[in-house]
Parts: sequence; C-alpha cells; structure tokens
Amino acid sequence: MPQTVCLRFTMVTTKFIIHKGQKRIAVSFEKKAELIERFKKLDGAQWSATLKTWHLPDTEAYRRKFKLNPERNLSVEAQHQIAKFVKWLRSKRYSESTIKTYTDAIRVFLQFFSKKALSEIGNEDIIVFNNEFILKKQLSASYQNQMVNAVKLFFQTVLDRRLKIEQIHRPKKPKILPNVLSKEEIRAILEAHGNIKHRVMLSLTYACGLRRSELLNLKPADIDSKRGILLIKQAKGRKDRIVPISEKVVALLRQYYKAYKPTVWLFEGQQKGKQYTAESLQSVLKQALQKAKITKPVSLHWLRHSYATHLLENGTDLRYIQELLGHSSSKTTEIYTHVSTRNLQNIKSPFDDL
Repeated sequence: MPQTVCLRFTMVTTKFIIHKGQKRIAVSFEKKAELIERFKKLDGAQWSATLKTWHLPDTEAYRRKFKLNPERNLSVEAQHQIAKFVKWLRSKRYSESTIKTYTDAIRVFLQFFSKKALSEIGNEDIIVFNNEFILKKQLSASYQNQMVNAVKLFFQTVLDRRLKIEQIHRPKKPKILPNVLSKEEIRAILEAHGNIKHRVMLSLTYACGLRRSELLNLKPADIDSKRGILLIKQAKGRKDRIVPISEKVVALLRQYYKAYKPTVWLFEGQQKGKQYTAESLQSVLKQALQKAKITKPVSLHWLRHSYATHLLENGTDLRYIQELLGHSSSKTTEIYTHVSTRNLQNIKSPFDDL
C-alpha cells in the first residue's frame, strides 16, 4: 500500500517495489522541474520509463527519510515469526547482509499473502507467487531462486509446517557471462577523479579484485606494505584471504593516508570513525564514468570481473585466481575463461582466406 508523507512542503507518495530484481522505493511527487532536479541529486536516484516513476535504493536511510515501515501490511503473527526467524539466523551466525536479504524476501512473500493465515500457506501458493508476482513483474531468475531459499529456510526452521520443500519450483539459472572492461577503459575510470580518496577506492577495488563490502570493511591495519599484501577479513562465506597489492597502489594509499588520516576504517565518511557508505561509493563510480565518458551501465562488480579476466589473459593460473577472488568452487572461477580474449585472438577466421 502506498504511503503519503509531506516532505519539505511537497506531497510525496512512496511504496516498495522490485525493479529489475532489485529492491527499490518508488517515489511520486508533483512534476516540477526544480523538484525533479532536487530528486536527481539523491544517491542512486533513477527514472523508470517502464514503471513511469522515480525510484531510489531500498536503504535504511531512505526508509527513515520517507518514514517507511516495511511491515505495515503484515499481521502480528507474521511479524512475530519474522522476528523469530531473524533470531534463528543470528544464532546460526549468518551474515547481516544475508539476514537482511532473507527477511526482506520473506516480508515480500508474506505481504503478497497478507489476507491468508500462515498455517494456510502451502506449495500451491508458492506456484501462485512465482506466476503472479515474480513472472508478472519480469523479475530475474536469481531473485526467484533467492526467494525460494528464503521461503524454504523460513518454513523449515521457524514454522512447524508440512510444506513439501522439495516441490518448490526452482528456476533454471541462465548462463550469463560476466561484464568485463578493457584495460583502456579501466585506466580511464581510475584516472578520472582528481580526489585522491576516490581514486584510491576505485584503484584498490580493481587492483585487488574486491567486492564492494570487502572494500568498505577494510581497516588501515589490513594493509601490510612490507610484505605487499592486503588482508581481507571475514568476507563472503566468513572466510579470510590475502591478496597481493602492487607498489603503485601502496604509493597511492600513502598519499591518501597523509591527506585523510583515517582512524577506524580505511575509508571513512565525512565524520571521523564512520564507515563510508555503499551509496556514496556508487556515486563515486558514477562520477568517474561520466568524466571518462563511458556510457556502459558499469557497476563496481565489473572492476572485480575485469581484474580476474585480465589476470587470466596475463597467464595467471586459474587456481590462483580462484584463491585471489575467494571462490569456494573452481566452477565459479571458470566462467572467466569464456570472456578472456587471450586464446580467441589467436584463432584465424576462415573469412580471411577467402
């Protein structure tokens, strides 16, 4: 159900949506040029031509700003069971990001069946949900799979239900190749910012193949310049790993450290000791793309994909790349063999012999 609030003398209507598999907040307001310009300056603001609405990332900051409550349509029983589910996940030491992903998914699922008691939900309802919500909204197969994982765990652990988990429909996972940038494009992105902090953040992401959370969770002590390594603690799967760090990046880090003198986190926000936000990091990348005049829909993860592919093209063994990226399975790493051009460039087209 949409929620209307008065924000700085402007009536704003907001609601939670799923757009291209991402949880977003749709924001409707009076179509005035000055209001649109103000909205466009918000981190992550986008216009959807399909939905004909402006929308923002679903973050705690924006939920507070627009006074949104994701549980407003849920019954007391559903809210109680979700709280119980969170406690169970925490007791099993699931990461906070996984807990948020699973509980958000369960909220969406239970809101869809808000007029139905939890005890009445069965396998046929999951099929209805897949057809009437996920497929109707053209959401991704990965989102559907994520939803299945959450529902499966919720009903298995929290509710003593006769739900036949094995009959839940899982989508066929599409084989999508990772997006990779050329070395020239990477150089243009990394050199776009004059601000040393922004340059270092993007450079370190590419130079060490980091995930967004891994970069933001770094602390000054995680850099061992004498040994030339970076320690990444408790990354995905709660695993520690080390990656080599080049002298060029270490030199940039020294410049940055002298200028900013971080205290707790390697990269901090405007307030000392406060961790840099994911939204601000996304904004840093967006500005770099604009300055580099790159129009591709580049995300921060493209830098990690490019790092892995460039390593492979330089002749690095796939087993080492697996370790550097922190992949549990070699199959995950093998996908980069499909985007590497090292061997493809040696293939002569029969067209040349005509």
